[in-house]
Amino acid sequence: MIELQKLLKGDRRSLAKAITLVESSRSEDSVEAQKLLEKILPNTGKSIRLGITGVPGVGKSTFIENFGLYLINNGHKVAVLAIDPSSPISGGSILGDKTRMENLSQNEKAFIRPSPSLGFLGGVAQKTRETILLCEAAGFDYVLIETVGVGQSEFEVADMVDFFLVLMLPNAGDELQGIKKGILELADAVIINKADGDILPQANLTLAQYSSAMELMRHNPHWKARVLSCSALLKKNLDTIYSMIEEYKETTAVSGYFEKKRLAQNQEWFKKLINELIEQKILQNKDLIKSRHEIESKVVKGEILPLKAAQEYLNLILKSF
Repeated sequence: MIELQKLLKGDRRSLAKAITLVESSRSEDSVEAQKLLEKILPNTGKSIRLGITGVPGVGKSTFIENFGLYLINNGHKVAVLAIDPSSPISGGSILGDKTRMENLSQNEKAFIRPSPSLGFLGGVAQKTRETILLCEAAGFDYVLIETVGVGQSEFEVADMVDFFLVLMLPNAGDELQGIKKGILELADAVIINKADGDILPQANLTLAQYSSAMELMRHNPHWKARVLSCSALLKKNLDTIYSMIEEYKETTAVSGYFEKKRLAQNQEWFKKLINELIEQKILQNKDLIKSRHEIESKVVKGEILPLKAAQEYLNLILKSF
């Protein structure tokens, strides 16, 4: 049983139990979770939702820990949700994350939690979105969503955050560094990390290259994507990044874009949930699964055109409902 008042007062144990309830695949837990989410809804929406991605070795964990501690020192409460594409049973990457973020994980104003995908990307979207709401209700006003860089998860995360941050290495000449151009088009800021020591000149050159590249990419009419450098390890320029995010919130709030974007994300979430729930219903119907295999076999053998086969299968689905 989740104690609502404890959750709303920021009790981390109650928050952890609430997230476990939301992540449960049991139908009775799902009903209970939805009741809880309805109760806490008036207490949500007051955070900055920050998505963070980056290439392997870019120093994401160091950045998140030190930036999280910086936020706490500036009066904020920080929740970190790590998108974990592996099975929650095997543990995934969160144990490593907590080890690398030891100081942050032990801070009473911080909360770190994996957000397992449950084997499909839609799982990332639904469970992480609901977990964000729980963290906001518990008083965390900065929610950091970290992706592990598995491709499609970046697009899922960008569609549920207010500000999307892409971390890059100071490797001049390697303009995309293994990250798809499409992900850069989603970025509200690109941060060249590890800009210190002997690598600093190279980092400055990389910054100039990205600044030039980002001139051609603009997905927000009220904000021009920034390119900054920092050294998360030396805690250098974290204040500049913080000021930029706060400026973004103020600028987009005044223009109305901040709220408009969140409403559009809710609409998109609704559409995706419809598709997911229909898919789940179909997968629970053994007769429909059998019919699908039979129709699919005819398509493979060339006995029926794909469009006609799809219409035939759709009719069976509608009749079963």
